[in-house]
Amino acid sequence: MLKKRVAMQDVAAETRLFNHRALFAMVFVVLMFGVIIANMYHLQVTSYQVYQTRSEGNRIKVVPLAPNRGLITDRNGILLADNRPVFSLELVPEQIDDMAATLSELAELIEISEEQQSNFLKEVRQQRRFNSIAIKEQLNDEEVAIVSVNLHRFPGVTVEARLSRHYPFGNLFTHALGYIGRINTTELARLEESEQLANYAATRDIGKIGLERYYEAELHGTMGYQEVEVNNRGRLIRVLRSVPAHSGKNIRLNLDVGLQLTAQQVLLEKRGAIVAMDPRDGAVLAFYSNPSYDPNLFVHGISSTNYNALLNSPDRPLINRVTQGIYPPASTIKPHLALLGLETNTITPSTRIWDPGFFQLPGVEHRYRDWKRWGHGWVDVYTAIVESCDTFFYDMGVKLGIDRISDYMQSMGFGEKSGIDILEESNTNMPSRGWKRARHNQPWYHGDTVAVSIGQGYWTVTPLQLLVSTAVLLNNGMQPTPHIAKELTDDLGTDSVSTSLKSSTPVVNPRNWQVIRDAMLQTVNTQKGTAFNAFRGANYTSAGKTGTAQVVSIAQDAKYDANALDERLRDNAMYIGYAPADSPTIVIAVTVENTGGGGSTAAPIARQMLDYYFSAGVNNDE
Repeated sequence: MLKKRVAMQDVAAETRLFNHRALFAMVFVVLMFGVIIANMYHLQVTSYQVYQTRSEGNRIKVVPLAPNRGLITDRNGILLADNRPVFSLELVPEQIDDMAATLSELAELIEISEEQQSNFLKEVRQQRRFNSIAIKEQLNDEEVAIVSVNLHRFPGVTVEARLSRHYPFGNLFTHALGYIGRINTTELARLEESEQLANYAATRDIGKIGLERYYEAELHGTMGYQEVEVNNRGRLIRVLRSVPAHSGKNIRLNLDVGLQLTAQQVLLEKRGAIVAMDPRDGAVLAFYSNPSYDPNLFVHGISSTNYNALLNSPDRPLINRVTQGIYPPASTIKPHLALLGLETNTITPSTRIWDPGFFQLPGVEHRYRDWKRWGHGWVDVYTAIVESCDTFFYDMGVKLGIDRISDYMQSMGFGEKSGIDILEESNTNMPSRGWKRARHNQPWYHGDTVAVSIGQGYWTVTPLQLLVSTAVLLNNGMQPTPHIAKELTDDLGTDSVSTSLKSSTPVVNPRNWQVIRDAMLQTVNTQKGTAFNAFRGANYTSAGKTGTAQVVSIAQDAKYDANALDERLRDNAMYIGYAPADSPTIVIAVTVENTGGGGSTAAPIARQMLDYYFSAGVNNDE
């Protein structure tokens, strides 16, 4: 049997193969070490700052600190808007795996309505998911205790203590102060556009209306922050650095609580507005619209039931009647028109006309009635204002013409916003030829001028505009800008709200202003004056003018019968006045809806306001 031959080993070839493999392995190892060294260089040198920041971010958190909102007081330091501690149930959506299950389990522990859950889910979709969002605020002690002992079951759920806005006088100052509420998407966009969003990182509320909105930047303050060290579970270990938040400025108002309470009491259940101001500088002393509503309902999110009740109420409590109520001015503007007649020499103090109880345009059969059906007889400008003679103003208005009336009344503030320090102010109408052509595509008729001459027709005003225009009469053509806020205070000091009078109405003869003021004085202090009965026996001298504004037109031969009309179609009662007559420190405008005559309804209300003003010494600054 033959044996297989064994090949002789080639030692040299095997040596070369081994050397090649060893060299390859060494090169590979060197390259790998090079990659590791390069990566280490990249991590520790090139990207050191980036990874250090990320590392610190896992250990150090920046927690924003919300500033305390500034307080609001009346002129005497009585708190009108303060901050109270409340507990709220809050969730961080990013830390919750099953939101529906979490909400369901929480609702078994404490009462959380379906509406609250629905609103919360809407807010989750609008806000950043890592932000803490409240599902229920104002927890009571029992609810806090129940949730606290069960928190271990709910990752991402916390009970937080925060300061919340509170309005101790409820509905008394609502239309002046306004209220705060949750920041919505529109407001977020506005904050981002104005580069203020960062300052609201720890804030969830913002001023919605009134002074709270107008002075939002001042009231909000400046956000602070803390750098805190946390463990791998996010639990706070220690505070490394803290920059305190700066509280918002406190605002002291010109409003007086007692005067405001008087306004509420005298209006009772009537719909209307009362506004009072110092004519010397525009300081608003009283600002009340009735009916009102409790602003505290909005602070923590008003329910749809409550909101719909306010929104659909026929009394329209959401409307600020002082600045948004639009009414015909009626006879309250007769002093203004008489001044224009004197300034243009259309009439003089001695001009007289015969009033048979009606006025007719030449060649027209229609009779424009005076409120006194049998007329006033011979009437001059004093009698026309004191007894509110319509016929005198029909005649004078047609002679003046709408062009002069419109231009002059605009210079007194009609048809223009007053500039008051709230944003809720309606546009009103001072009619003109151009306005009617643009609005109705019709020419202006003499009959339109007749209606405007007694403050009816297309002419509309707000109570605040009436107030400002009356101040112009007292200031010989100088117009004040009304302001509710008196001063703003912070740690750096106190800043007073600027006050100024601007030139408004041109003056031809200064004595004409005194003629008008004398006539308004007689309106209150002579027996035939339309406001005489309301102010009989007052221990101060005042002057004013009543007005009765028609809501619906009455046929020429018909007699006004309030009882035959629906309550909301009855006349509005108006009054403008001031005191003391020789050196006024207060001017007042009263509007009461659907209650009849200005002399019988509005003037007595003004009397009660002025009685309080002088008896309580509201005009005496500290």
